[in-house]
Amino acid sequence: MSITLSKIKELPDSPGVYFFKKTAKNSGKKEILYIGKATSLRDRVRSYFSKDLLKVRSMLIADMVAVADTIEFIKTDSVLEALVLEAELIKKHQPHYNSKEKDNKSFLYVVITDEDFPVVTTLRKRDLDDIKVRHNLKIKYEYGPFSSGPSLREGLKIIRRIFPYRDEKCKLPTEGMIPKRGCFNYQIGLCPGTCVGVISKKEYARTIRNISLFFQGKKGELVRKLGIEMKVAAKKMEFEEADRIKRQIFALEHIRDVSLIKRENIDGHLSRNGTTGDSEKTFRIEAYDIAHIQGFAMTGVMVVIEDGFPKKADYRMFKIRRKGINDIASLKEVLERRLKHSEWSMPDLVVTDGGLPQYNVAKEQFELAGAAKMPIVGVVKNVKHRPERIIGDPAIIKKHQHALLLANSEAHRFTLKYHRKLRSSDMFGK
Repeated sequence: MSITLSKIKELPDSPGVYFFKKTAKNSGKKEILYIGKATSLRDRVRSYFSKDLLKVRSMLIADMVAVADTIEFIKTDSVLEALVLEAELIKKHQPHYNSKEKDNKSFLYVVITDEDFPVVTTLRKRDLDDIKVRHNLKIKYEYGPFSSGPSLREGLKIIRRIFPYRDEKCKLPTEGMIPKRGCFNYQIGLCPGTCVGVISKKEYARTIRNISLFFQGKKGELVRKLGIEMKVAAKKMEFEEADRIKRQIFALEHIRDVSLIKRENIDGHLSRNGTTGDSEKTFRIEAYDIAHIQGFAMTGVMVVIEDGFPKKADYRMFKIRRKGINDIASLKEVLERRLKHSEWSMPDLVVTDGGLPQYNVAKEQFELAGAAKMPIVGVVKNVKHRPERIIGDPAIIKKHQHALLLANSEAHRFTLKYHRKLRSSDMFGK
């Protein structure tokens, strides 16, 4: 094997995509065995040559390292670009060890639907195939495969901040019925307003083209295109539009300066079991809410947000057993019952709906359960039941504001849904 530690040390300490290759004896051509992405090309490649390789990697990957005789790489400006480039190259070359490492059906794809206001979402290959056949879903673009779920979701969050897009939760207004309030993502600036009719089909198509160019690995072309659009807008004296495009260009050119993808997600690219993505450590938020009408059909819920996305399989509903109208006591009951389930994953952050009383009861219950240092925040609402302020550690609030507001909003939605179901059941004896 001609791969030496001295050669590995020469690799750059920068993001990029790496290739393990094997030289064919007869032709001398180099066959690509495996393609991966890295925050640091040097550190990532060096990890394949540790003494405990078999303990932290799969037998499959150990076999790949044994037969490889060459390592090549492509540097990128950011980990996000490495993520996109890795997917493009795996799709193009279909390396043997990438396809064997994980069931092809479990790979994730970025999907853009074919409609007037396309939805941007992610689907696993097995679900994508099923939807195409059984539900006749029209798809305009699909990009992938992406082996790491948490990395892809984090990458999409960055892209969405630059180019706000519509997701599957953003419902289009019906003819003659335009809602005053848009979807939750519109309220926090991540949806362009397709739900309230403030963006035209032509304008939104431009956004979709920009996202498409990025996922094709054509960031340079995208930046040049935006530069031309900015100059045209300035020439027309549309200075607000020119400034908006200027900010997009800046964001694209300075992706490397943003905290993109958690280091532990990248370092966990190849897990102990030879799988990727879903075995990586995620950031789990649990949010709680109580709903009732004057004490009737009192309910509580727990919802879970992992790495910025709802994890509905972990949602839980609680029919309040105690009598009387007392939201604080009801929340205490929900938390007591939740904390008895040691088999449930513990959260990294807890969100309560309400002020100091709700915040304090959550703090008390987690302390009693032995989690005294559990970060807890409370979302205080105004008379219109909209978030007014957040109480808790300012650093945690600043770092996770989007995710915790999403968790609070989802808890409110879910508890109302369960409350209405329970209320209907109690009233009609169903």
